[in-house]
Amino acid sequence: MPILANVLLIVKDGTLSVTATDLEVELVATAAPDIQEEGEITVPGRKLLDICRALPNEAVIEVSRDGERVLIVSGRSRFNLATLPAAEFPVVEDINAPQTLKVTQSSFKHLLDKTHFSMAQQDVRYYLNGLLLEAEGLRLRGVATDGHRLALCDITLDDDAGTQQQVIVPRKGVMELQRLLGEDGDVVLYIGSNHIRAELDGIRFTSKLIDGRFPEYERVIPADASSCIQADREILRHALQRTAILSNEKYRGIRLDVKGDTLVIQANNPEHEEAHEEVSVEYEGDDLEIGFNVNYLLDALAAVDNETVEVGLSDSNSSCLIREPGSDIYRYVVMPMRL
Repeated sequence: MPILANVLLIVKDGTLSVTATDLEVELVATAAPDIQEEGEITVPGRKLLDICRALPNEAVIEVSRDGERVLIVSGRSRFNLATLPAAEFPVVEDINAPQTLKVTQSSFKHLLDKTHFSMAQQDVRYYLNGLLLEAEGLRLRGVATDGHRLALCDITLDDDAGTQQQVIVPRKGVMELQRLLGEDGDVVLYIGSNHIRAELDGIRFTSKLIDGRFPEYERVIPADASSCIQADREILRHALQRTAILSNEKYRGIRLDVKGDTLVIQANNPEHEEAHEEVSVEYEGDDLEIGFNVNYLLDALAAVDNETVEVGLSDSNSSCLIREPGSDIYRYVVMPMRL
């Protein structure tokens, strides 16, 4: 569809709105320029952006329609762009949203930042290629999993969301929201049966939802991690990064060996190279040896804000639970590997 390379320009009621879509996500931005005449047309989006970027910062741009063309004039510069009819442009009008949620932009961005990295990429289980949003009462929860690890984060809503509702936002929608959200102001989320819409700062973003049933994620969160490691997050992270250098490039497996207050981290690869690190930790429990994908551990540690991190372990065949000590606001589950 060639028209998807265009942006829709609508001048109405003293406002200019610019719409772009790829049929999966749609973005509408508004402005209030000096308007002479109302109308609507579509023009090539990339070319229009490149023209605006190439002009001086303080340049005044005049845009006018000339038959089937759009004329852009700025100083001594003139550009003539091809157009396509606005009537052919696919627009998502009403998403029939039965639920509306209001939350601060910073909180919602925090939720996405703490969970997005655990989404699957092009998994045949299409419902894993996105992020679950679960609203219930005054809580909004984000959950992402690729089947090998899981990330969960809770934030507080301004108003009661009522009974539990779940939707799955696709990867592209999550990534675009992360780019749009700032640190100030609120975002209003409209959740429909097939779409989610976010309105903030003169921008309206709409994304299709993934039609599928998300796994019962709470079953994989370790309820009783009987043995618990507490360590300095940065020291542990750097030790894992160094060990990872000599891990198998394909499987990225490392071995953790906990004995008393010492955590031994080991890795080797098909070239028979080996890495060995020792980290001082606080640990109460039996000696334990367990393997993990080091990238999954590093992603989880990078998402923890606290200086100290808690790694809950049960046995060598069970998942570990990574979190901030004494807090369940965000939690990370990593499945073990056989080494």
